[in-house]
Amino acid sequence: MKYIFHSLIIATTTFGAVSCNKNYLDVSKELAEDRDMQKIFSTPADVRRWQRNIYAGIPNMANYSRNDISGLDNPWLRMTDEVKLRQVTEYNLAPYTLSHSTWSRWSLYQYIRQANIFLANAVEIPATGQADFISADELAELKVQARFLRAYYHYLLFELYGPVTIMTEIADPNNRTLDFARNSVDEVVNFIYDELTACADGLKDPDLSNQQLLAVPTKGAALAVRARLMMYAASPLFNGGYAEALALTNKDGKRLFPDADNTKWQKALTAVKAIIDYAETGGHYALHRENTGTSYDPDKSLYELHMKYNKEIIFARSDVNWGTVPNAGVDGWSVPRGARGGSNATGYIAATQELVDAFFMNDGLPIQESPAYSETGMSVAGEDLTGRTQPGTYRMYVNREPRFYQAIFYNGRRWHVGNEQIFFNRGGNSDNSVQDHARTGYIFYKKLSKRVYNQGSNPKSEYRPGIIFRLAEFYLLYAEALNEVTPSDPNIITYIDKVRSRAGIPLLADIKPGIRGNQAAQREAVRAEMRVELAGEGQRYFDVRRWMIAEAPAGKGAQGGPYYGMDLNAATIEGFYKRTLIENRGWTKAMYLYPIPLNDIQNSRLLVQNPLY
Repeated sequence: MKYIFHSLIIATTTFGAVSCNKNYLDVSKELAEDRDMQKIFSTPADVRRWQRNIYAGIPNMANYSRNDISGLDNPWLRMTDEVKLRQVTEYNLAPYTLSHSTWSRWSLYQYIRQANIFLANAVEIPATGQADFISADELAELKVQARFLRAYYHYLLFELYGPVTIMTEIADPNNRTLDFARNSVDEVVNFIYDELTACADGLKDPDLSNQQLLAVPTKGAALAVRARLMMYAASPLFNGGYAEALALTNKDGKRLFPDADNTKWQKALTAVKAIIDYAETGGHYALHRENTGTSYDPDKSLYELHMKYNKEIIFARSDVNWGTVPNAGVDGWSVPRGARGGSNATGYIAATQELVDAFFMNDGLPIQESPAYSETGMSVAGEDLTGRTQPGTYRMYVNREPRFYQAIFYNGRRWHVGNEQIFFNRGGNSDNSVQDHARTGYIFYKKLSKRVYNQGSNPKSEYRPGIIFRLAEFYLLYAEALNEVTPSDPNIITYIDKVRSRAGIPLLADIKPGIRGNQAAQREAVRAEMRVELAGEGQRYFDVRRWMIAEAPAGKGAQGGPYYGMDLNAATIEGFYKRTLIENRGWTKAMYLYPIPLNDIQNSRLLVQNPLY
């Protein structure tokens, strides 16, 4: 299935992997060789190979658990208040500096250059007696895909670094007299917006029936990236809220960050509404829902959403690998030692206590407000009528919402295949007596395959796509933008409740009608919902920064300071269930934006560094 899904993406037919050359204008080794461009772009197979190699910059959302991943993958999960990993180097314990900033997206300029070369050189190749050719229709399709990817890669750069250099020309990396300054926030946003708008009508509608096209960018993908872009442009980080950035200028004095402009929220709302309308009126996307028998099953819906292509997925990378049990990748490293097939190198993608606390109760209320929540004692028979827990479960984990049970594996829970009961407490079958263990007393459980198992005839791996954007995120973004423009609009609660309904919890309209029209309360409701609905999907890192809440108290967005879990060293199992400091993480205000690689700053006469570095 993997090869079917990515047949139009980066297969072995590409020109080669992108090089590690430090010059950010360089391209892959073979592409950089002295080859006859006219010959390449007159050969249909070479034209397609060149175009497909541009796809390689799409983030791999399945790769967040190793030390050698790049900024083009998903290291951001571990850099938020979501998970704790055992790492050779504890990247998040010290603040970023120019010498302590591991991951970078600056290499995306290599793919941007490849796109520029393709757009400038690709032409129609008539049949003229040969079996293979490039028709006008195919050429238009290949070009609009390349143009989308060029805009998308500018978006990814902007998301991490803020204002960057817009590159639409084919710059020669060997010409050392060339140099490029940064464009302003507004220039970058306007460029990406205009490019995506131009691409949207040329890209095809999604088609789940054609497996070969599932990961090819669609009109919906262009509208989704455009909507996210405009939400960034309206948010405080890029819209006058970052005081230190307002003073940042190029070396010629040009300002890079704009003053606050509240009208940008209306532009964001319009952009998000466009993808919502496209999804709903055209029937192109829908929240994934599944039944068991004749009844809606939220657990099945939430699980299967991530296990296969479905109508909720707007954009995904197809050539991803979630690992193999017992000890490779996300699936392999997540099996606790106490499960048959687990090993000493597994069970260490650990959820933080801060994430555990963020999930609601099954009455739809946060733990701070729900009368059903308790941190005293163990459950008794019949206490949790959902059947998700059993007698002897710590009450903190009883009567929680379905998304909690899809995302958090806690002490005393049974593994999904072998039914082994897993214990992280001292002396338990998955305790901290080996180096690789669940450092917080929890395993991050979301997106794990519940079918792989290192015993008997069970599959050892399972393919599924690496989801980048899905519809639920845009329902919540719509509610967020609408709240900033018209707080009295009832659709704010309506669209939050669409997500809550799929999650199987009570609607805000029913349990919190008093927040309707209260902008601050609705803003908090959107952020709380986004926190749990998108947990572990790679967006939290960027959301807390665009909102500029990374310096808020613990549990409210804090990206530094104390992080907690259970007490792995307690002498008794009762002592295990005590909130315990796991680590203190570093944070400085500079970390709202990522530093531009030092080598590129030093090699340029025009590039300026982000503030406070």
